[in-house]
Amino acid sequence: MFIPTVPTPDEILDKSFSRAKKAANKVRTSKIPRHLKAKKTEEARIKTACQVTKDTLNNLLDKTPQVESMHMFYQDYIDVMVGVDQLKKSLGALNWAVGVISKFENEYVFKVRRSRPENAANVRKAAFGRISSVVRQIEDELDFLNYVKGKLRNMPTIDFEATTVVIAGFPNVGKSTLLRQITPAEPKVADYPFTTHGIQIGHFEKKWKKYQIIDTPGLLDRPVRDMNNIELRAMVALEHLADVILYIFDASETSGYPLDAQMRLYDEIEHVFDTPIISVFNKMDLVENNKYLEKYNSKLDEYLMISASKGSGVELIIKKLEVIKNHK
Repeated sequence: MFIPTVPTPDEILDKSFSRAKKAANKVRTSKIPRHLKAKKTEEARIKTACQVTKDTLNNLLDKTPQVESMHMFYQDYIDVMVGVDQLKKSLGALNWAVGVISKFENEYVFKVRRSRPENAANVRKAAFGRISSVVRQIEDELDFLNYVKGKLRNMPTIDFEATTVVIAGFPNVGKSTLLRQITPAEPKVADYPFTTHGIQIGHFEKKWKKYQIIDTPGLLDRPVRDMNNIELRAMVALEHLADVILYIFDASETSGYPLDAQMRLYDEIEHVFDTPIISVFNKMDLVENNKYLEKYNSKLDEYLMISASKGSGVELIIKKLEVIKNHK
């Protein structure tokens, strides 16, 4: 989500009043009758200060995308990251400030025109004081928009035309490693939980068909209301993007999560999402006895056994993706 540079109240006012001073200088050097120059000068300063302030705020409003017009994935992602209601509130405050300053412009230009030449400067000073007051009233909103700009700087770019495969599972079960094996993407991989703090995306083509593989942050076996922001991003991806869910079990349990817990999370995802699921048991190179997995045969219609770190069995996943109907 693109948000332009967000100025501080001081930067807005410095810019507005500086431009107003230049506008006044142009009037002073013009061929306006001397008895009118004082009033015309202050009128130009008021008009310019108001217009520059409004333009600055309108630039922020115009270049910040309307959340309602965005894909539901982005709407939920923004809500998870910064809060959609707070974002709307901040943009509404900027819109309010533009309206108020427009009224000031009309009000104080009228007052200057009705004033004596020697009083015009005082009218302009009063106008500048009220402009400053309004701009400083939205300081918290400007600060929040600057925060939003930073938080959404790396918001993922989604190809909504591609068949989207979302990799899900507990932390440290090998999701990022698998993404690196299937696509040229290079997500960070490490042997500690929650390495993936955001959504990682890789792409590949097979028989002229585009596939988009999304690696989500590790999920934990707990209700959505108890999930942290990292986990919620994964849920957003599952809900709005997945044509296929690739659920990864750590068959070796070296991630620290027992298979029973991994199965409970699988059951919940299967219950919540009406999306085809490919079940994959990873880290099979670390499993000494495959019979240990037999008790899960009754729970899974079928599953693949791979070792993502060694690239073993990865081609089975790609073949499976080719035959699954695109539910988009």
